[in-house]
Amino acid sequence: MTEWVGRTAAEIAAAVRAKEVTPREVVAEHLARIERLDGRIGAFRTMRAEAALAEADAVGSRADLAELPLAGVPLAVKDNLAVRGESHRDGSAATHDTPAAEDHVTVARLRAAGAVVVGLTNVPELCVFGTTEGVFGTSRNPWDLSRTAGGSSGGSAAAVAAGLVPLALGNDGMGSLRIPAANCGLVTLKPGHGVVPAGIGNGDWFGMSENGPLATTVEDLRLMLDVLADGALPLTREPGSLRVAVSLRSPLPGVVVHRSFTNAVREAAGVLARGGHQVRRADPPYPPSLGVTAIRHWTAGTAVDAEGLDPARLTRRTRVHAALGRRFVASVRGGDGRERLRARMTPFFTAHDVLLTPALARRSPAAGPWHERGWLRNIVANTYTPFTPPWNLTGWPAMSVPCGALPSGAPCAVQLVGRPGSEDVLLGLAEELERRRPWRRTATVAGF
Repeated sequence: MTEWVGRTAAEIAAAVRAKEVTPREVVAEHLARIERLDGRIGAFRTMRAEAALAEADAVGSRADLAELPLAGVPLAVKDNLAVRGESHRDGSAATHDTPAAEDHVTVARLRAAGAVVVGLTNVPELCVFGTTEGVFGTSRNPWDLSRTAGGSSGGSAAAVAAGLVPLALGNDGMGSLRIPAANCGLVTLKPGHGVVPAGIGNGDWFGMSENGPLATTVEDLRLMLDVLADGALPLTREPGSLRVAVSLRSPLPGVVVHRSFTNAVREAAGVLARGGHQVRRADPPYPPSLGVTAIRHWTAGTAVDAEGLDPARLTRRTRVHAALGRRFVASVRGGDGRERLRARMTPFFTAHDVLLTPALARRSPAAGPWHERGWLRNIVANTYTPFTPPWNLTGWPAMSVPCGALPSGAPCAVQLVGRPGSEDVLLGLAEELERRRPWRRTATVAGF
């Protein structure tokens, strides 16, 4: 019997369209793997096994089966997006458990393309932090179960990295796709503003949050991203040599970048240089005020999302974060900090087509009850992610691509950033890195 667990989404969909396997068989295999392994990983907040099998049967009977780009592909959805018939809890005891009447538009598009939602994945409360744990469980990195999967799309990333599903849907407001993807050896892209529908929380953290895919191959990433963008993904790949700026400098002063991540950037830079691209060292003009701008927007976004929730049912770190952010809501909403950052960065991206940086500054924190710890301790732990927030503030596309390894053997990663509309350029470079330095797609921790 052919094993479908561990196969790419593209392979599964092609086999289902050709009627070499039924959607039910594919989904049942993945549900069995989740049942066997997720107790150790903590990827899922809730499963929908019976509903998923029924939906798989419905996909298999569709008249347009042969045309579905994601025919029968099992999918995990981050627990801050609506899935019809399921509650979305946003990682919090303060939220309601009322089932959603309709799918979020991104979920609806994926289901229309033939994907089958098998469950909703764990997130930190209100998707605030770069580690994933809370009242519904702790998501661990399948490559190293002693470490967090990252956040806030940590459950989604853990599910894909462990082979529980080939694709997952997440979102990114300060790095929440790229951080867990970098930890878990996945490829992801935070699209530029307006490419994929957002509609995350109460205002998308002032327009900084974007929905996007988590995958093990660039082919699968493209496939899911095209569905999410409803076929409107900009195709702007520039022919021939690209001007690639390489920067190892942390955007936040005082944050030391671990050698594994600088080595990964040097390795990726060498691959791209040998591929004919113009690669040179150049640091973006990060403003000294970047850290202040980031924390004002980050906390203000949380304050807005916490409106109407019972503070007594929020964890202490979330209450402090939201209380701080309430001071900044008005100034963030009416301010021009993001516009000034874009204006400052535009000349750099006129002189360079792509920026290559480390994805993270160091490995992720140990998995544990971070939601029970103080706000300041959580903030210090989150300093391992300084490279991701600037590109939410600008609203420009950014990717995490596996490259190299940590001393533990867990994956390392680099970040690619481009100007608005350059998603296809970034995907093309990621394909080059994948072709010349292929990465291991699924975690091989004992028992997997």
